[in-house]
Amino acid sequence: MNLIFTYLLIMNTSLIYDFNKNSSPKDWRIIDDGVMGGLSQGKFSIDPDGNGVFAGTVSLENNGGFSSVRYQFDKIKVTKDSKVRIRLKGDGKEYQFRIKDKTSSYYSYITTFKTSGNWESIEIKLSDLYPSFRGRTLDLPNFKSDSFEEIVFLIGNKKNESFQLLLDKIELD
Repeated sequence: MNLIFTYLLIMNTSLIYDFNKNSSPKDWRIIDDGVMGGLSQGKFSIDPDGNGVFAGTVSLENNGGFSSVRYQFDKIKVTKDSKVRIRLKGDGKEYQFRIKDKTSSYYSYITTFKTSGNWESIEIKLSDLYPSFRGRTLDLPNFKSDSFEEIVFLIGNKKNESFQLLLDKIELD
């Protein structure tokens, strides 16, 4: 019985991104506050263990204050109960997880999570993500689309700081 249950769990999980030594950092794109004149600098790389590494510094100078890394892909179908599970190791700081139902949308659906400094798995129910644009919550419903095309990790804690977020795997349940 346990083996069947495990098999069913595996069958209902889709892999969005599995980082490994052969992963290309070019799959991911950095967008910093430089698009608005800021001086924050994020970088994305693959470490010797095959983890994705989003690291850099956030600067509040010149009206700055954020760094982000994004991954765009062909539309992934979801249901009202879908969840994203991310295995990661942060630095004890807060990060935003964002998705877009269409890459052309001007706003994202977001939530914030705090990292512990240890390897952990965080689970995010897509229907809990709320719409936001440039730091403002929009008067729209939470995420309820049947698909999405982009994921983003963003740091913007309203202070000057260095950061590092290691990513191992991103899955959809």
